[in-house]
Amino acid sequence: MNGLKETIDKIVTEGMAQDNMTGANVLVLHKGQVIFRESYGYADRENQVPMKDDTIFKLYSMSKPVTSAAAMIAVEKGLIGIQDPVSKYLPEYGNLKVYNTDGTVRPAKTEMTVFQLLTMTSALCYPNIDTPTGMDMCKVFDAAKEKLLRGEHTSTREYCRLIAGVPLDFDPGERWAYGLSADVLGCIIEVASGQKLSEFMKAELFEPLEMTDTDFYVPKEKWHRLAQWYLKDETTGKLNVFEDIHLGVGKYDEAPLFESGGAGLVSTLEDYSHFAQMMINGGNYKGRQILKPESIEMMSKDQLKTEQKVRFDWDSVKGHGYGFLMRVLLDPKEAATKATKGEFGWDGWTGTYVIMNPAQELLIVYLIQRVGSGTTPEVLAIKNAVYDAVLC
Repeated sequence: MNGLKETIDKIVTEGMAQDNMTGANVLVLHKGQVIFRESYGYADRENQVPMKDDTIFKLYSMSKPVTSAAAMIAVEKGLIGIQDPVSKYLPEYGNLKVYNTDGTVRPAKTEMTVFQLLTMTSALCYPNIDTPTGMDMCKVFDAAKEKLLRGEHTSTREYCRLIAGVPLDFDPGERWAYGLSADVLGCIIEVASGQKLSEFMKAELFEPLEMTDTDFYVPKEKWHRLAQWYLKDETTGKLNVFEDIHLGVGKYDEAPLFESGGAGLVSTLEDYSHFAQMMINGGNYKGRQILKPESIEMMSKDQLKTEQKVRFDWDSVKGHGYGFLMRVLLDPKEAATKATKGEFGWDGWTGTYVIMNPAQELLIVYLIQRVGSGTTPEVLAIKNAVYDAVLC
């Protein structure tokens, strides 16, 4: 696999030279064996802290597959029903409103369900300036950020109450829209289990999967291992330290009241690879069955109807369907990838990315800390290089 190393080294080195990232951690596992693992550049460029194997990363939306797995564990335990209305656990979701095109508000025609949260068809959008719903969400999160800056915290349960008060852009189940579904799902897990989301995840996922550095914050003794995050100045092309708060997630220096199932986790290359190994092994990790194979199959199967895909049109999801909080590859040619059908995974706002392919017994974990980057050209090039190597 020397050719693979040379190729990935070149991709990442050129990416750093172009100031697309200050450093990266990359791991490729095939048929149970690590075929590539490397750390590049700096975790904190300003302080000359090198990227290391145990560097801790802010995952943002790469938290979502973990929350999906936690939800399916709750389903297997009988704590949650996939087709249950959200209002069974969070009563305020029984009185949802929807914006009409003229700006007036009407009652929602349908109840929001757990299944819709898992498939992002709940109509719960992220803050945005494109719709009245999105602008209302901006107000919710801006107010919560102001509280955080004053040292006041908003709980997961209170966030979900505030979110429920925002009229939706469309009726639940009508179509796919990326948003706050995983955060509400995390709150349901808390209500159904009687535990904080972090406690449930620790007992059911982190401890059995030996994910010792994964949580919703970084303890003081590990703080020096947390990677700095950066924002690219599109005018100068340079990376600058990012110092804002995003999506209600705080500074990671203390256990938060809001444990964001959609964006809140931190983790390492090693930890996340354990989760990914479990997923490609039919729910099994070192002889322990974390999830049933049937649950993994549901999670990694396209769950969207044709009419629900009207806005499922990002470049990063071309040729894909959507399972439970993850993309699922359906048509490699349309996706312009060398990957094989059935691959699934997701990425994060900070450039984090995971690929899981049970049929090929393959996983790739790629971690950087550049905000607003999501699926980058570098990770797509690495992905193609890996498939070239393992399928030749």
